[in-house]
Amino acid sequence: MTRAGRAALRAVEAEPGLSHRRWWTPYLFLAPGLVTVALFSLWPFVNTVVLSLTDARILRGGSFTGLANYRRALADPDFWTAAGNSVLYLLVVVPCLVLLPLALAVLVRTRIPGIGFFRSAFYTPVIASAVVVGLMWQWVLRSDGLVNTLFLRLRIVSEPVPFLTDSTMLLVSAMIVTVWKGLGYYMVFYLAALGNVPASLHEAAALDGAGPVRRFVSVTVPQVKPMMLLVGTLSAISALRVFTEIYILGGESGGPGGGARTLPFLIRQVGLGFAGETGYASALSLLLFLLTLGFSLLGRRLAQGDET
Repeated sequence: MTRAGRAALRAVEAEPGLSHRRWWTPYLFLAPGLVTVALFSLWPFVNTVVLSLTDARILRGGSFTGLANYRRALADPDFWTAAGNSVLYLLVVVPCLVLLPLALAVLVRTRIPGIGFFRSAFYTPVIASAVVVGLMWQWVLRSDGLVNTLFLRLRIVSEPVPFLTDSTMLLVSAMIVTVWKGLGYYMVFYLAALGNVPASLHEAAALDGAGPVRRFVSVTVPQVKPMMLLVGTLSAISALRVFTEIYILGGESGGPGGGARTLPFLIRQVGLGFAGETGYASALSLLLFLLTLGFSLLGRRLAQGDET
């Protein structure tokens, strides 16, 4: 700080009614936010950690069992099935939600009459309730639904495709719903990033003879790569938390034999009801947290590597 700046600061501190001794003033403004975070984020997390080390149930307290719940989870086939489904969900959904919204954003930036209508249409699923979207796709994909009726009429298949009655097909159907609902949301992210790409880069590439595809690969993609990494991280976190799509399409069991259950779905099943195992469900929740944290740190590492 310059000499004039220090003098001005001393003059302000010397004004009547002001005192540099009020060190607690900034914390007074922060207090409402800090209390909210402590009550609704920090305390539930700490409580979950504590419960994960007990055999607590819904209607009774538990005794300390150490890491027994974690050992049980690692030996539980249902846990590995749910974890595998969650990771598979991430590996399929994330690339789709990184690439397809980018292509969609490039298309809707085209200046043609009526393009505003298409932008609104692509964004409409984002503001729709997840339950409504799930019920709509359930009607479309069921055995006597729109897709199977169309396939049978066109003789593409000889019998209805088990979109909702086969575990693998149910998982794929839920992935389609997730991608369909997220396209418009991440499209807006890319529209903001594309607006910051200098037009001069495209003009220079065009003068060098680069076509639209070449300009997209050599100019657009490198310029929006930080946004692609952000979208990848956000969509990965959302994919690991998926529940509604599986529940609406597959019912309370998570598909035949629970074969399409994800980790959030398994946590709900374990911890729900009068016999709900709160301790074990808390341990599963923390394992899901660690899995999500791992992919988040991976995305951050990739972003840092791209910056260097």
